[in-house]
Amino acid sequence: MLQTSTLEVNSKPELRQLLEELYRGRTLHPYKSGQAIRMSPDEIWVVCRGVVQLGTLYDSGDEALLGLACPSMPFGLPLSVIRPYQAAALTDVDLMRLTLTEVEQSPVLAQGIFRHLTRRLQQTEAVLAMVGYRRVEDRLRHLLLLLKEEIGQPSAAGTRLSIRLTHQQLANAIGTTRVTVTRLLSQLQEEGWLMVDPARHIVIPPHAKAA
Repeated sequence: MLQTSTLEVNSKPELRQLLEELYRGRTLHPYKSGQAIRMSPDEIWVVCRGVVQLGTLYDSGDEALLGLACPSMPFGLPLSVIRPYQAAALTDVDLMRLTLTEVEQSPVLAQGIFRHLTRRLQQTEAVLAMVGYRRVEDRLRHLLLLLKEEIGQPSAAGTRLSIRLTHQQLANAIGTTRVTVTRLLSQLQEEGWLMVDPARHIVIPPHAKAA
């Protein structure tokens, strides 16, 4: 069961209270990093912990990033017209499953889903801007700035990403190799664009901007 003290929500106080009420007593579904998440046409998932990567496949077999579902964000087949629509745990995650019937019968629940779906739509615009860059370095900068907004925590040196992402996870998100991400992260660190704290979390200083 999810304890309310572990709920990761960056939202207004009244919405935090709403979500805690919704989550109370529900069984969470854990997925390990890299694990595919099965979706059904009549179900919506809500992220309680971690980050889920959303994507699709082109006819060529290449993958495309559609977005990142962060804590409290909903995702699922009823919320997209893209097919195939895929979801995989970018980090270890805990998810809550809702049925469409539950959402339709609860105006309060529908309101909560709508608010966080709006966040997802805004994020989708940021992702579209990111994938349009041909240079991998630019895509990485934009991804890190997006994560800063979604899962960043204030720290003495700037904004600390609350989730520790591996180089392979970052590479998967922007469609490149782990070796390339490792090289670029070292380059950005040398430039002072980012730092890595003792716990190996990325810290982005206030002056870091997109290229």
